[in-house]
Amino acid sequence: MATVVRLTRMGRNKRPFYRIVVTDSRKRRDSGWIESIGYYNPMVEPEVVKVDADRLAYWKSVGAKLSDRVARITK
Repeated sequence: MATVVRLTRMGRNKRPFYRIVVTDSRKRRDSGWIESIGYYNPMVEPEVVKVDADRLAYWKSVGAKLSDRVARITK
């Protein structure tokens, strides 16, 4: 199974926030995920990013790829 760490959209119309999740790369954006490891809220100033660094490091060590957006916000 090819795993990827990416964002899944939550919230309401025009007020999105995102969960940072680990999922199978073949699944749709908001479908079931394996584990939620944080969240990202771009609607507040400054943007809020919370990530469980230990779990992110674990998933990267077992071969999970980061999406472009997740790689950018978890620097």
